Amino acid sequence: KNHCSVITMASSSSSSSASSAAAAASSTTTNTKTNKPVVCLVIGMAGSGKTTLMQRLNAVTHERGTPSYIINMDPAVDKLPYSPNIDIRDTVKYKEVMKQYTLGPNGAILTSLNLFATRFDQVMGFVKKRSETLKYVFVDTPGQIEIFSWSASGTIITEALANEFPTIILYVVDTPRSHSPVTFMSNMSYACSIMYKTKLPLMVVFNKTDVVKADFATKWMSDIDEFTTALQSEDSYMSTLTRSMSLVLDEFYSQLKSVGVSAITGDGMDEFFKRVAESKQEYDDVYRPHLDKLIAEQRERDELRKKEQMARLERDMKNSTSNKDDKTEAVMAQYDDDAEARAELEAYKSTLAAMDNE
Repeated sequence: KNHCSVITMASSSSSSSASSAAAAASSTTTNTKTNKPVVCLVIGMAGSGKTTLMQRLNAVTHERGTPSYIINMDPAVDKLPYSPNIDIRDTVKYKEVMKQYTLGPNGAILTSLNLFATRFDQVMGFVKKRSETLKYVFVDTPGQIEIFSWSASGTIITEALANEFPTIILYVVDTPRSHSPVTFMSNMSYACSIMYKTKLPLMVVFNKTDVVKADFATKWMSDIDEFTTALQSEDSYMSTLTRSMSLVLDEFYSQLKSVGVSAITGDGMDEFFKRVAESKQEYDDVYRPHLDKLIAEQRERDELRKKEQMARLERDMKNSTSNKDDKTEAVMAQYDDDAEARAELEAYKSTLAAMDNE
């Protein structure tokens, strides 16, 4: 009842429903290199420019005539500079969640996302119907990065999409703020943790290049000496930790794809879509085979568990039959010389036989 009072499905939603997200997570595709749309999950720190980037991507795809689909997953946003095809705000009322469950802003966002995840099978159905005509699916996530990246609902949504479509992570970075080596290393450590948690291709998008060019960041990613030189100017307590982290994480983030863009001016969009195509190819060549292997292993474990359950059931049935036979022999031994007892025994055996027939 509580869910019904805070969830209202959008009036424009189709009446037909698709298979559940759990079913989508267990399905495999025989041909992974089909013309399915590329799903881009836009993730980043608050204020990194995710929503503005979504507006730019929407404008560029419309200008170029590229069919795309946009999903908004932020229930707390007041106004959007673009019109999403699917909006979580049409399904979950954020302020009603706050009132009904007595939650703060972050708790209400997390609860709204959890409630939306229970209806995500319908979202998958809408995208599947349009998948043959789409090239991109852009998904805008909540500003609080940990709510989507580390929540159960975020994992469910990510896995449901990744099992059905080529899916990549777009990690948006505020380039002016990352000019500090400490902030840069914080972003790199978060990007690596998200990549290894989702097991999906990740592309670092350095946003706001109209303010500060991203050349310094790409050099730091590819050359540890450049980063160490820049870090020498830092004399804070965090610089020691950052220097140690850079030696460990260099081998990880040096292999990440990156691109500098400006969501305001549109600079870097051509290079952006080129990197997206490369990440999609990486998904097809590396991540999809690994994912299919994991799904096959899970099916084998499910089959083994079913066989074990059947064997246990057969043992229980045999033990039950053996116990009935032992009881019959005990009655026969006790009342062998009693005609009345023998009659009762025959009646008991007839009852057992009737039960077995049933």
